[in-house]
Amino acid sequence: MQAHQSTVDPAEIAKFEAMAAEWWDPNGKFKPLHMLNPCRLDYITRQIAGEFGRDLTSQTPFEGLRLLDIGCGGGLLSEPMARLGATVVGADAAEGNLPVARIHAAQSGLEIDYRHVTAEALAEAGEQFDVVLNMEVVEHVADPQSYLSATQALLKPGGLQICSTINRNAKSYAMAIVGAEVIMRWLPRGTHVWAKFITPDELFELLRKAGLTPVDRKGFVFNPITWSWSISDRDLSVNYVTASTKPR
Repeated sequence: MQAHQSTVDPAEIAKFEAMAAEWWDPNGKFKPLHMLNPCRLDYITRQIAGEFGRDLTSQTPFEGLRLLDIGCGGGLLSEPMARLGATVVGADAAEGNLPVARIHAAQSGLEIDYRHVTAEALAEAGEQFDVVLNMEVVEHVADPQSYLSATQALLKPGGLQICSTINRNAKSYAMAIVGAEVIMRWLPRGTHVWAKFITPDELFELLRKAGLTPVDRKGFVFNPITWSWSISDRDLSVNYVTASTKPR
C-alpha cells in the first residue's frame, strides 16, 4: 500500500507544539484566538444552522451531524461543537496539542475523538463528515491546493466546509505579523509567514479547483479601541472566513 502524501510542514507543526500547554490560558500565547473565538463561533454556528436547517435556540441543534475540526489545537472549537450536539473528531498534526485537548475535554465532561492525524490520512481512510472546520490552517500547509482537495474529499455530498485564513497585503503584514508578533507579542516571532497568506479571491479559486462551491465570505475585524472582534460583510483586509459546500 502506497503511503499517503501529506501537506504537513514540519517546521509549522513544531511552532504550535512548543505552545501546546498554553491553549486554554486566555491570557497566554493563544490570547488572540480566545478573543476571536466568540466571533468565529457566531459565524460557524449560523452557517451550519442555515445549511442544515437547524434551530440554534434548541439545546443540541447539531445532533446527528458528524463534524471534523482540522488543526483542532487544544479544542477551542471542538468543545463548543460537541456541546451543541455534534459528533466531533478533532485532528491535529501537532501531537503535543492532543493531551491538552483530551484532558480539558474530560474535565468538561465532553466526548471528543481527538486524533494525531493529517487530513490526507483521514481522506485516504475514507472518513466522511457533514461539516469540516478548517480554521487558520491553510496558511501553514506546504501545498494549499492539495490540502484543500483532501478536505473536500472528507465532506459528504451536500457537506459544508468553513475555512478561515489571513489576507496577503501590506495591512495584514502590519497587523498579523508586526502587530501580533512584534508589538503585542501575542504570538512568538515567526508564527506566521506573510508569503503564505492567501487573498480571498485566491482562496475561492483554490476551493473551486478542489471541487467545492464557495457560498459566503466575511471579514473578522479587530477594533483596537474597543479591544474586540466583529464580523464584517465588507472588510476582509486581514482575517477572513469562507463557507463552501460540496455538490450533492
